[in-house]
Amino acid sequence: MNTVPPRRPSGAASTACRLAGEITRRVAAGHDVVALGGGCFANRWLAERLPPLLERAGLRVLTAWDVLPPGDGGLSLGQAWVAALALERGDAERR
Repeated sequence: MNTVPPRRPSGAASTACRLAGEITRRVAAGHDVVALGGGCFANRWLAERLPPLLERAGLRVLTAWDVLPPGDGGLSLGQAWVAALALERGDAERR
């Protein structure tokens, strides 16, 4: 994973953990899986600390940093995957 030098934002990992846990509980009630991605995970300090915190909070953490970049490259692949799944299920129109 290519990353920017680590920074130590005060409480960032624990705050992100609380937010991810709360979002998972509200949006995906009954699920215990959270997928992490996006440019903030180019920050190695956050990328190394958040997954263990989430796992200790009882969540299964999915990442793809070993094969995809944490920024726009990985995000666009995720968007394409969701669109393909919606088309396969008939939830979207082909244009």
